Amino acid sequence: MTNQAMLAIGVFLVTYGLIISEKIHRTIVAILGGLIILALGIITQETAIHHIDFNTLGLLTGMMIIVAITARTGLFNYVAVWSAKKAQADPKKIMISLALITGLFSAMLDNVTTVLLMVPVTFSITRQLQLDPMPYLISQILASNIGGTATLIGDPPNIMIGSAVKELTFMAFIHHLAAISFLILVVTVFLLAYIYRNRFTAVEHLKDTLMARNELDEIVDSALLKKCLVVLVVTFAGFFAHQALQLESATVALAGAFLLLLITAKTDHDLEKTFTKVEWPTIFFFIGLFVLVGALVETGVISLLAKSAIAWTGGDAAVAAMLILWLSAIASAFVDNIPFVATMIPLIKDMGAMGITNLEPLWWSLALGACLGGNGTLIGASANLIVAGLAAQEGYPIRFMAFLKIGFPLMILSIMMATGYVYLRYL
Repeated sequence: MTNQAMLAIGVFLVTYGLIISEKIHRTIVAILGGLIILALGIITQETAIHHIDFNTLGLLTGMMIIVAITARTGLFNYVAVWSAKKAQADPKKIMISLALITGLFSAMLDNVTTVLLMVPVTFSITRQLQLDPMPYLISQILASNIGGTATLIGDPPNIMIGSAVKELTFMAFIHHLAAISFLILVVTVFLLAYIYRNRFTAVEHLKDTLMARNELDEIVDSALLKKCLVVLVVTFAGFFAHQALQLESATVALAGAFLLLLITAKTDHDLEKTFTKVEWPTIFFFIGLFVLVGALVETGVISLLAKSAIAWTGGDAAVAAMLILWLSAIASAFVDNIPFVATMIPLIKDMGAMGITNLEPLWWSLALGACLGGNGTLIGASANLIVAGLAAQEGYPIRFMAFLKIGFPLMILSIMMATGYVYLRYL
């Protein structure tokens, strides 16, 4: 291993340690870590920029703008009151229903877009019932990553795998991953309901007040709502058709955002007010993280780890599938799953050239491991960080260790269920 690789590992571990300690804000730590990588000459600025996933950043920024404008209409308060009334204002039923809705939406749209839409609804309900929002936020983080596992468009790793292997179509992902994802979602949500069982207490008069409310009264600007709904429908249609249109999801999201700004922002103040709602600390945290992981990729650290792991399989498809499933899950919990999957794709293709004839179990193992592994830690997936950023804005910071205690055991359980599924179905 080269000196540059050792330096990259050292900077990454120190940065990661500071993020876990939470003594300094994670955005400052990540950006400083990335800048140290550049200052030490481990990678150049041009190479660092190459590793920043602008599709992810563009998707996040575009959807944050759309959500910020839509929030002004009262739509999220409407959804909050409607869903809470359907659950009879029962805090536990509300958590279960919101988590299941999050999982379903994450499969149909993508998990980042879904949490951007769901978190404002969650805070609206918990404020009205004076509930601790933490169980609801944690359950939605986990549900978004599990739901995103089910389809080609649900999570970035699946998009990358589908792009690299043309036989793995939109319907193939649903056929192979939807059923196990749904089973894991249901098990996880009901376990969370049990874990948080002592935190679902609401004052009866607040429940009665909520049940008496008319959800239609929550809509404060119906003219703006009509414009937002039109743009949302067009944007979501763009997400479904973006591959056929040969457009990236970021292009669709930013087009929707700036179309909405065009028809709603009447003054400079309106524009500036909207941009203040973008969760900039989260955006910059991603930039720092991409540079740190990019250094590990460029110095060959991730490639070395993956190749060493694959060498242990001895060409056995069953062993390879199990190893890829668990390796990708553990790795994706601690580093962003996008560069890891980018490294694994050519290595799995090489395994086909080395004599493993049926690669299909390996691809599904990679998808399951990379997507579900994101639930292991707070920085394991994009959706986790978005929820953490929005929660911090509302005065409810999600602590790294607090999330780890809940997320990591449930992630391990989900991977154990996926292991049984892959073995019984393919091996």
